[in-house]
Amino acid sequence: MSNNLGKLYIVATPIGNLADMTFRAVEILKSVNYILCEDTRTTGSLLKHYEIPNKNEAGQSKLMSFHAHSKLTKVNQIIELIEQGNTIALVSDAGTPCISDPGVMLVAELQKHFGDDFIVSPIPGASALISALSASGLPAHEFVWKGFVPHKKGRETFFKEIIETESTVIFYESVHRFMKTLESLVKIIPNREIVVAREITKVFEEFKKGTPDEVLLYYTNNPEKIKGEFVVMVGRK
Repeated sequence: MSNNLGKLYIVATPIGNLADMTFRAVEILKSVNYILCEDTRTTGSLLKHYEIPNKNEAGQSKLMSFHAHSKLTKVNQIIELIEQGNTIALVSDAGTPCISDPGVMLVAELQKHFGDDFIVSPIPGASALISALSASGLPAHEFVWKGFVPHKKGRETFFKEIIETESTVIFYESVHRFMKTLESLVKIIPNREIVVAREITKVFEEFKKGTPDEVLLYYTNNPEKIKGEFVVMVGRK
């Protein structure tokens, strides 16, 4: 394998407040040849905010879309760019890539293709789950991260596993199924403390702590607050 391989950077971006971009992340995005992103418009706005050129030295656009629906041909295209010695940054629309994110598939494919010669370098930054946990007041020395709640199939199993888990459990939920999830928590773990975080780092940031029925009642009485993505944390058994 050639020693002139390019390199992949996993670059965390802000989850809300643009000031949470790190100095190193800005420098990496300035220096790389290409930036893989979920939505070129979202990442384009970030580049504009930090005055990061969106063209590389060859005069080509740095931005390349890579998302959950990207096909194998896109992975092959990225492999070719790396074989040519290009440096590439992988970003998500918000937060740390590869955490409940299609980027994990790309990293696995590149490592499989190139083996130990290939360097994947993380550029740390914002992460909704870690940010939420740090401000929750729940035990954080041991926790289980479960990603997004399944839409339909596997949903019942998902909640049953929470019953059996003794450490803090963290998961994401969308606005469309949030209330349904709270109702499930009321049924299966009525006495365990939960914390719901939303709009983290933004103007209307909010943490709500209580038993599942207390939190459900709060959002039932305040439907205007059911917005955005939620981080739900369940306290220890």
